[in-house]
Amino acid sequence: MTTPSYDTDFYAWTQAQAEALRTTDVAALDLENLAEEIESLGKRDRRTVHGHLKVLLIHLLKWAAQPARRGPSWRRSIHNARDTLRLVLDDSVTLQRQLPAIVAEAYPRARQQAHEQTGLPLATFPEACPWSIAQVLDEDLWPEA
Repeated sequence: MTTPSYDTDFYAWTQAQAEALRTTDVAALDLENLAEEIESLGKRDRRTVHGHLKVLLIHLLKWAAQPARRGPSWRRSIHNARDTLRLVLDDSVTLQRQLPAIVAEAYPRARQQAHEQTGLPLATFPEACPWSIAQVLDEDLWPEA
């Protein structure tokens, strides 16, 4: 049987590599591509945290700045982002420790997008994140203006 190629049949390659790992068939392992794929899994989770955190911050900023426009879609978005963040963070102590850095990366863009989406002056939104990480993730935080 021919060993599946990473470049031509990725799914078959993943299955063959998983089997080789389980049976410790070191000769069948495609170590370079395995290393790249494992590394990309970690990057994917970090991007997931960053993206959902940014969306969460945008909606929290809008929630605080526009009380008259609060609606079910913002509430759903906030709940969904918190749920997804909780799922990913529960599986990664390292990403939990990186949250301060990820907030520092995500908040300026979230602030800019909240400004663009609302049409409110950029100064409406604080230059630094006004909430702690615990507050951002807290299901009970619904900020007031």
